[in-house]
Amino acid sequence: MTIKNPIAKEEMNSELALTLIEQIPTPVMAVDRNLHVIFMNAAGRVMLGKPWEQIKGAPCKSLMNSTHCGNQECRMKEAMETGQRSTALSEANINGRKIPIEYTAASLRDGSGAVVGGLEYILDITERLRAEKKLKEQSRTIQEISTPAIKLWDRIVVLPVVGVVDSMRAQQMMNAMLTKITETASKVIILDIQGVAAVDTAVANHLIKITKATKLMGCRCIISGISAQVAETLVELGISLGEVSTNSTLEDALLDAFKMLNYEISTR
Repeated sequence: MTIKNPIAKEEMNSELALTLIEQIPTPVMAVDRNLHVIFMNAAGRVMLGKPWEQIKGAPCKSLMNSTHCGNQECRMKEAMETGQRSTALSEANINGRKIPIEYTAASLRDGSGAVVGGLEYILDITERLRAEKKLKEQSRTIQEISTPAIKLWDRIVVLPVVGVVDSMRAQQMMNAMLTKITETASKVIILDIQGVAAVDTAVANHLIKITKATKLMGCRCIISGISAQVAETLVELGISLGEVSTNSTLEDALLDAFKMLNYEISTR
């Protein structure tokens, strides 16, 4: 049994094609070789806020006024010259409204295959960019929460570390520490790793790099929270923390920091 496609290619007429394009919820525009508009679907007319009578034959630059219009970045011209589709991000300026867009251009050909113009569909990516910005802000907030460098005492900063320390996390820790050192003119920073689930060669190397970076800033580093299990693991793996001062508790690390800065504790 053979099932015939009701809209086979040979049965597709121009009226049906225009009807389908007209109903696409994304702006679709066609231009001639001179970049004058020869078609704009309903979504495009809504975006421009103009009837077809005011759009027909107008230069597309006068309608879209995007950052790519009239220069070598124009993907429509590129598509007509190369015959290849091209996609880019730009910003349209329509009736005083700046709209971030993503557009794709392709060459428009006649029945013989000759390029007679260009076809372009346009996406308003305002909501996408807003969502991406919000996601970046949330990510930045999470990073700040996960690596909170706290001024514990005059010229003493503590960075409590909880969870897994990978390359990205180590970079966040280093940035947080160096920034805090600059802001507070700290001379001692305590890296408390009591909340780190496991310390292996990779984690130890990250910690050593961080301590070296703080030293270059004229700040000494103390690693606290070294448990018996972590100490045993470091010995078994043959890992040396070099000249880095270590303590089992934050309290002991703070006392060492006081000694480094010649602070005296007096009771009243």
